[in-house]
Order: sequence, then structure tokens, then C-alpha cells
Amino acid sequence: METMTLKTPSYGEETNPWEAQAARFDLAAHKLNLDEGIMKVLRYPTREIIVHIPVMMDNGQLEVFTGFRVQHSIARGPAKGGVRYSPDVTLDEVRALASWMTWKCAVVNIPFGGAKGGVICDPHKMSMGELERMTRRYTAELVEFIGPEKDVPAPDVNTNEQVMAWMMDTYSMHMRQTVTAVVTGKPINIGGSRGRREATGRGIMIMCDEAVKKLGLARESSRVIVQGFGNVGSNAARLMADAGYQVIGIIEVEGGLYNAHGIDVDALWEYRQRNRSITGFKDAEAVDPAELMVTDCEILIPAATENQITSRNADRIKCRILAEGANGPTTAAADEILAEKKVFVIPDILCNAGGVTTSYFEWVQDRQGYFWKESVVIEQLEHIMKTAFEDVVRYAETHGVNNRIASYMLAIDRVAYTIRQRGIYA
Repeated sequence: METMTLKTPSYGEETNPWEAQAARFDLAAHKLNLDEGIMKVLRYPTREIIVHIPVMMDNGQLEVFTGFRVQHSIARGPAKGGVRYSPDVTLDEVRALASWMTWKCAVVNIPFGGAKGGVICDPHKMSMGELERMTRRYTAELVEFIGPEKDVPAPDVNTNEQVMAWMMDTYSMHMRQTVTAVVTGKPINIGGSRGRREATGRGIMIMCDEAVKKLGLARESSRVIVQGFGNVGSNAARLMADAGYQVIGIIEVEGGLYNAHGIDVDALWEYRQRNRSITGFKDAEAVDPAELMVTDCEILIPAATENQITSRNADRIKCRILAEGANGPTTAAADEILAEKKVFVIPDILCNAGGVTTSYFEWVQDRQGYFWKESVVIEQLEHIMKTAFEDVVRYAETHGVNNRIASYMLAIDRVAYTIRQRGIYA
């Protein structure tokens, strides 16, 4: 039987997110014996939008920011994906994130396609007024391309409920009516969903629970290290600590914290809110972040940004379970090293899908005009996430592949099946 492996890339190629997702897509599509024409349809985005956004800054000067919105697929429903504000945003990154959203929505079997957006800016150096003006102009430039039936943005890196409220209001002003379902991740009082803020972190915990059971471990004896203490990482750490896991390490840009007996995550969160940093927290030892990434533990949760586990450090990773809270934290080259080490990887398009799943619930509630109790949101999230975990693990065992390729194969198969059913309009 013919086999196919990922080619060895240069380090620059390895850390290019578009190349990373393309390599995994090609491998999964090959293993599915996917029709070459369908492969071409799925390999590239449906639409890429670049906008240049003039913004009047507080000092009276006019600045122009570059923004992107990439819609990868709308085969299974409206495109869905976050908007990030960062000086590091690139079109290749947004392309990759949009495609990951397609596969993520398909893995958990919700009726969305994939999209992503971003603006090249440094939000930490901008006032609230400047951020609002930039957000509103970015939204206005995209008005004809987004909407509840077209493309539904959400928060991502350096964006939040307030940014979504501005986007929703701007779109609504253009439509001359309030359209709550145009974005998700909104404040609850204007159509947001209960449980949305904690959803990605809760989904990670649900996935860890399933992996722990699969490997015959226990929560109480499972040591956890979390990289990233933003919304995703902090909620995962808090929920897991409350559930009995031992959170022994927290990694942030400014440094790492370690306590072999467990960190009081709630106390650390309050400290971070007061001091805007985790450094100086008294109840844990300051540790080099790079060393903490390769410290012995049962569960490692990279919940920050892409390319944190690469061919340069994968051989030193000492976890039993790698639960990917971020998008693209592990490169394709690192996958092969982790497979040799028998690390149980819960891939990003499965592990962090709690956020988009609860965004789906928010979209449904907005369209119904009827809102659920938080207990219902959590119950529905657990059902979808556990079902998806079982589907991926079964696919991996049936096809003799790792969990990541299994998740890609499952997602690609679902999207390809829909395209074949719908046919190609000509």
C-alpha cells in the first residue's frame, strides 16, 4: 500500500501556519483517497478580503490600518470565525485560521463553515476611542460580506465582548435594524449567551476528562501545566483546578510560575487583575517559561498562540496528554516527534472547539429570540464535545492514524460529502 508522510520543511516553512495546515490537509486528503477536484476546492479559501482602514487618532493624525477577512468554506453553512488585533497578523495566518475553523466546525458537526479576520495594529498602544473607530470602520468595510446567513465574526486574540458590541452596532446601523446574530461573543444583555466566556476553557476540560479516562488516569493525580493565562488558559486552569486536577504551572509572556503542590488559580487570577502581570505572585516559584514547557506533567495545555511546540523542543516535551487550547500551537514537524514519544494529542480543531460550539448556541438563541439557562448550555456543550472526541478516537483507531490526522480526515470527509451532495454550480 502506498504511504505518504509529511516532507521535512525548513524552520521558516515549519512555522508558517498556512503551510502547516496545508501539509496536514494533504496527508489527510490522501489517506481518504479524496477526489482531486474536491481536494482543490477545499485546499483554498472561497474568498479573501483585504481592507485599508483610515482612522482618526486621538492626536488628530490620520492612520491607515490593514485588515483581513478570509472565508474558507460556506459549504455547510455561514462562515464562522474570530477577529484578532495584533501587529503580527498576516494574510497567511488568517488563511490558515480560516481553514482550521472549517475543520473545527465539521469535527464537532455544527452547521458552519470557516472564516477568520484580523487587523494589523497594536491594541495595547491604542485608546478605547481609537479601537472603537477602527473596529467600526473595519466592520463597515465588510458589511456586504458578513451577516447571520453569510459570515458570523467572534472574539479572538486581543478582541472581546466590547469589540463584538461595536461590530454588532455598526452592522445594525447599516441594516437599519438591530441584528444580534451577526456576531457572537457579545455581552449577555445584547444577545450574548450564558457560558460563552468560559466555553473554550470548559471544552478543554471536557476533552481532558475524556483523555484521562481513555488512558486510565485520574483527575486528582494529573498534573497540569497551562501556557497562556488569557481568557482560554485562565478559564481552563480555574475549571480544572476546581474539578480536582493539580495545576502546577502557568506560563505567560513575562514569565512562568511553578508550584509542585498546585497553584491557587483563583488567587493568581485576582493578582493578575490587580497587577496586570503574573510575575511576583508569592505562592509559586518563578521559572523560565521555556523550561516550564518541558517540565514533567500529565497534561500540557498550550493556550497562547501558534508554533509553541516545534521540531526544536518537541523531543523534550514530557506530558502524557497534549491538549491544544490555542490554534496551531504544534507544528506539523513536531507532530511526528510527539507520535514517536506516544504523547496523546488532543488536536486544536477538537480541543478548543468549545468556543465555536457555544458561539453556535448563541447564534441559535439570537435567531430564536429565546435564551437558555447556563446549565442547558453546559449540558449541550458536553454532549457535542464528548461525541466529537469519541468520533475522532474511533476514526484514529479504525484508520491507524494519530488523533490530528483522524480529526482532519473526519472533518474533510464531512465537508467533501456536503459538496458532493450539493454539486458544483455552473
